[in-house]
Amino acid sequence: MSSTLNKIFGNDKHKIILGDVLEELPKLEDESIDLIFVDPPYNIGKNFNGYKDKWKSDDAYLSWCYKWLELCIQKLKPSGSFYVMTSTQFMPFFDIYLRKKINILSRIAWYYDSSGVQAKKYFGSMYEPILFCVKNKKNYTFNAKDIMVEAKTGAKRKLIDYRKSPPKIYNSKKVPGNVWEFPRVRYRMDEYESHPTQKPEILLERIIKASSNENDLVLDLFSGTFTTSFVAKKLNRRSIGIELQEDYIKIGLRRLGIQTEYNGENLERKPRTFELRRLNGKNQLELFS
Repeated sequence: MSSTLNKIFGNDKHKIILGDVLEELPKLEDESIDLIFVDPPYNIGKNFNGYKDKWKSDDAYLSWCYKWLELCIQKLKPSGSFYVMTSTQFMPFFDIYLRKKINILSRIAWYYDSSGVQAKKYFGSMYEPILFCVKNKKNYTFNAKDIMVEAKTGAKRKLIDYRKSPPKIYNSKKVPGNVWEFPRVRYRMDEYESHPTQKPEILLERIIKASSNENDLVLDLFSGTFTTSFVAKKLNRRSIGIELQEDYIKIGLRRLGIQTEYNGENLERKPRTFELRRLNGKNQLELFS
């Protein structure tokens, strides 16, 4: 996309940028972002509203990714945190590239169940990998108390830790491990928007609560449905979202309450209706609007 098509919407707290990340990232101030989340195209052939997520070669895809990864590091504050996703097959290349430039603290697996068609001749993928990185291992935000989860050993089984003096029941709360089980966003969910790879709000809530504080600035590249910015606003953080496609920009403008219309189009969300149809011999609810 030509930079002549660049548009910026929003205010001092929440900005939406219509443009190419490789053109827009350099315009941001260096070392100005507290938290960066990136969920890029995975180079696996997904259809994003007519744009195919597929490069000519793996090397071409990685070369493109390394450019914005480098820019992300440049824009991140010395005390900032960086979370990045990609497909399982490309994450090893991200990992090797980033470990030479930034500190990787956690390699997270976002696990989900699936009721859809699964592989029959190999083990199908049921997770997506996330890297959690920081510039300075001694100075970064991690709000452990804000993301505690139930510790099954302590909360449910009531086992005693006899190593303590006196012995005590194991803690009922703990910081989550690096396997996160959250459902994928499906069309019957209230948060669903028209996007093939929408990430769940609960996933971004954990990341934003853990690695930022109120009024911190959160940057999201390839914003899609602008879930990161939406959750950042809900948690009283500031946000910048960059997106290339106008149809997704309109979703962001509506979700963040920035505009109610775009080029004369009403952005109010239309009520969704479902109808029970028989597909492939099974009764299925199908979305109509």
